[in-house]
Amino acid sequence: MDIRFAIVTSSDTRDIEQDTAGAALAELVEANGWQVVSHVVVRDELDQLESAIVRASDELGADVVLTCGGTGLSPRDVTPEATAAVCDRNVPGVAEAIRAASLAKTGHAMLSRAVCMQRGKTLVVNLPGSERAARECWEVIAGQMEHAKRMTAGEHHHGDGHEDNAGR
Repeated sequence: MDIRFAIVTSSDTRDIEQDTAGAALAELVEANGWQVVSHVVVRDELDQLESAIVRASDELGADVVLTCGGTGLSPRDVTPEATAAVCDRNVPGVAEAIRAASLAKTGHAMLSRAVCMQRGKTLVVNLPGSERAARECWEVIAGQMEHAKRMTAGEHHHGDGHEDNAGR
């Protein structure tokens, strides 16, 4: 399955050459045979983050936008707010799964404010800004990306034992 990803890194201190977390995510996406349609670094500013998410979704047709950074407690960390401002529906299980897996490695994970939401047919997933943490979080979600794309596109469940959801 072809999945189109965009990577949006939020940073006041890094440029694209210094964005090791975003570069690592691009490498991991491509290792799965999927496509990276965009990788940008924007400042920790609501309007810049919102514009980058909207552009990736609406103009570039990304199936998944991976944001990188800006999810902590610093006053400059506004990625969750930018995501919520331009998205339609919350997908809390993704952020919950990432936090649960991350808590097994560090107690700092409970301080993450990361969210996962849908903008139309695009899934937007907030990931941490450090390369190691971004890689670890990718491992939590990667196996669900194809199913997420199908469901976000409005396709039905296939072969996973959930074909008949009428009674749920």
